[in-house]
Amino acid sequence: MMDIIETITNRQVQIGILAGLAVFATAMTLVAPLFATGDLGKRAKKVADYKERLREQSRADIKASQKKSTSLRTASAKGFAQRMVEQFNLLEVFDANTARKQQIQAGWRGERPLVTYMMARVVTPIIALLVAIFYIYVLEVGGLSSFMKLIASFGALIVGFYLPQLYVSNAVTKRRQKIQLAFPDSLDLMLICVESGMSIEAAMQKVTEEVATTCPELAEEYGLTTAELSYLQDRKIAYANLGERTGLEGVKAVVTALIQSEQYGTPLGQSLRVMAAENRELRMQEAEKKAAALPPKLTVPMILFFLPVLFVVILGPGALIAMGKGEEEGDRAIVQNATDGQNSGN
Repeated sequence: MMDIIETITNRQVQIGILAGLAVFATAMTLVAPLFATGDLGKRAKKVADYKERLREQSRADIKASQKKSTSLRTASAKGFAQRMVEQFNLLEVFDANTARKQQIQAGWRGERPLVTYMMARVVTPIIALLVAIFYIYVLEVGGLSSFMKLIASFGALIVGFYLPQLYVSNAVTKRRQKIQLAFPDSLDLMLICVESGMSIEAAMQKVTEEVATTCPELAEEYGLTTAELSYLQDRKIAYANLGERTGLEGVKAVVTALIQSEQYGTPLGQSLRVMAAENRELRMQEAEKKAAALPPKLTVPMILFFLPVLFVVILGPGALIAMGKGEEEGDRAIVQNATDGQNSGN
């Protein structure tokens, strides 16, 4: 036992054991990659399985949404608005294609918003005209003449006709602004996902989950694009639909880069990096444009509200002093006249 302990505690023996372990570890490091032949195939199989599961899930969601929308359309097909639109052929009178495109850009999809919009184009002018007649002719608000009453009624009719279109345009503008604010950051996330080895569908799905809380509008567009990439035969159509639904030049430029990468095999990471920088510059340009437009917008309020008060504060004390001096001089003149009258009487 003492011999074993002395052998283990011998410094030369310890150095030999450590050297042997180092040689064994070096040999295993050099030889191990030769036996790891099946890892790449397994990883590729896992990626393919995940992609297939994602496609099946997207197809199931789209089928469920299509069944739901079909049931809703069937239930509301006999509604009053639908019958009126079909009877008066409003879809052709008011250019249904342009209206449908605007509503898609505003985030409204399906036939029900389109039918509601077409009915509003007819009903809103009538309501505006009736309200104007009630206020002008019944209540006689403003005390206008007969000609001015007619002009006001006609103006209310025109305002009611363009009011639904103005409402849709404002909704489109607000939605575009929200998407434009969040789009550069989403491109940065997509760039990270693509450079980490994810496919474009998986990258969009991941970005959709990340931006859902900050910008639901952009998450909705990415989700629709992911679904379309899963079931459309031509993937370029899915990318083009993304640009049409948003209507933003920055998104259309990214869509062009994605189509080129899909068609010609150009590096997608570098394109996303450049597009993210360009969209960030566009966002900064929009902020600078709003800042540059602020002084002209403040001109009229300053003239109406600030300058009169400023004139009162600056010229008010001088005016009061001048009025006080005038009153004193008037009093002196009255006193002098009275004194002169008394002297002449004496």
